[in-house]
Amino acid sequence: MDDVDYVIVGAGSAGCVMANRLTASGRHRVLLLEAGGHDARMWIKIPLGYAKTFADPTLNWGYVTEADDGLAGRRIYWPRGRVIGGSSSINAMAYVRGQPRDFEDWAAAGATGWDWPAVQDAYENMETRAMDASQAGSSGNGPVWVQDLSDQMHAFSRVFLEAGRSAGFPLVEDMNRPGADGIGFYRSTVRRGVRWSSADAFLRPAARRANLRVVTHAQVTRLEFSGAQVHGLAYMRGTQMCHVRARKEVILCAGAINSPHLLQLSGIGPAALLKAHGIEVRHDLAHIGQGLQDHLAVSCQFEARAPTLNSLLGSPLGRLRAGLRYALTRQGPLAVPVNQVGGFVRSTPQQAAPDVQLFCNPASRRGRPHRQGGSGPSAWLSLVRAAVPPDQSRTCADRLGILARCACDPAQFACNR
Repeated sequence: MDDVDYVIVGAGSAGCVMANRLTASGRHRVLLLEAGGHDARMWIKIPLGYAKTFADPTLNWGYVTEADDGLAGRRIYWPRGRVIGGSSSINAMAYVRGQPRDFEDWAAAGATGWDWPAVQDAYENMETRAMDASQAGSSGNGPVWVQDLSDQMHAFSRVFLEAGRSAGFPLVEDMNRPGADGIGFYRSTVRRGVRWSSADAFLRPAARRANLRVVTHAQVTRLEFSGAQVHGLAYMRGTQMCHVRARKEVILCAGAINSPHLLQLSGIGPAALLKAHGIEVRHDLAHIGQGLQDHLAVSCQFEARAPTLNSLLGSPLGRLRAGLRYALTRQGPLAVPVNQVGGFVRSTPQQAAPDVQLFCNPASRRGRPHRQGGSGPSAWLSLVRAAVPPDQSRTCADRLGILARCACDPAQFACNR
């Protein structure tokens, strides 16, 4: 049995940060366990590779929700990273701080330390905000590289922004600026043409320290107890069952699904649920596995008259050209994430603050996540928001419909000016 000071379950966005912070002093021995493998994969590093990692079962847990009555009985695909870096190694790299009022709402509800001034200070400390791939024109000195790639984004993205202005949405230069209200180019966690994940920002520096050990392909099966207290865990690696004891703490960073799942498998959760599955109850905690919220989106696909990434990458010659350009310069369509433009907008002019987030991709896919769009020009528009009151739903749909029609058919700009 291994003995360490701290065991961290999950080398994802949070686990990489914890590994960095806990090993910084050099006083503590830390074991970091990851169910997936290493992130040294081409389609992880290439920013446009999101289209590949989104449904790759070797990198992704590939969850699917239960059928939902509110969604006409549909089951929704739910990607979660299963690799070093976690979901920060497979996501679309759009870096969005969020709206200050959302954090203030959390603080008002009792989440001490999550008010906007405290969160803003954390952002300022962890970011390096770059205008390009060099340090020139950058601000901040944090480990998270946040780059403005607007000069490299597809021309269709500018068409979308002009359509948004035509539909009445203001244009903003930086959506991470407090009070940003409108649409613009997303900032990206990309550095020198390569994805910059939590593993790059936090785990790589920590991996050089002698007091950190990282074990991949380690599937944690249960927490182990000494009386009522967790003192370690068991994990499978291949066919071997391994045990580790933590002198100080076991820290779960396995994500919004896997952390409560592991707790329940270990007997920590709602007693009735655990008993129904034959699991011995260690701690009856009714809220474990409850209260999850995710950013459910309504996504629409449109044919376009203006060229999009589908036009460029829909042919073998186009893909060859893009690949050669990326290999030689780390620029071009492969060097830019697919989520390029969008923003925070009001569904109706009467809203006191933005209540909708938009994403527009200058490309499309069709059907299930592993099926890509065709070679013709088309675009993908996603709307993320809370429930729309019935009296506002038509107005919201009308405004977004105008935006989509104008983006995909620039000749319609004049109809809304």
